[in-house]
Amino acid sequence: MNPLTEKQIRKSFVNATRGEANRAVLPDLDGVAWDDLDYLGWQDPKSPLSAYAVLELDGEPTGILLRSGDARTGRVRREAMCAWCEDVIDTSDVVLYVARRGGDSGRRGNTVGTLICRQFACSANVRRIPTAVEASDAAGRELIVRRRIAGLRERSAKFVREIGSTR
Repeated sequence: MNPLTEKQIRKSFVNATRGEANRAVLPDLDGVAWDDLDYLGWQDPKSPLSAYAVLELDGEPTGILLRSGDARTGRVRREAMCAWCEDVIDTSDVVLYVARRGGDSGRRGNTVGTLICRQFACSANVRRIPTAVEASDAAGRELIVRRRIAGLRERSAKFVREIGSTR
């Protein structure tokens, strides 16, 4: 992923008001390992139910504001697979994130939801070294990792495009 500035990130949100984008608490951008990311995702430390994801669509940063369910409701958590990275190893820290659609549709209350790793570890998950069962040689392992990365990028972009659509 190309490094982003605070200004680029705040300007990128397709489903947040200017005020919401300006109030977002951004991560330390100097500490981000941009080369290891397919998207930048983080939780807002001031608002634990708010989270953000920014990825590149058509060469431009595109961000979304996400909301998670309230963990204090006492609901039993079930393991689930992240819809973005499809990691089958760590399924215990996946949550339902919901995003208001952009434009008039979002102002009418329309939302879209999906299961995503709570800590946005998808980029690390897809780069995990494949097991011997998955591939027996270095070339096979490299191919699997490339396919995982491509799948993550495709699925996350599809979700963000869905948020930005004005249906």
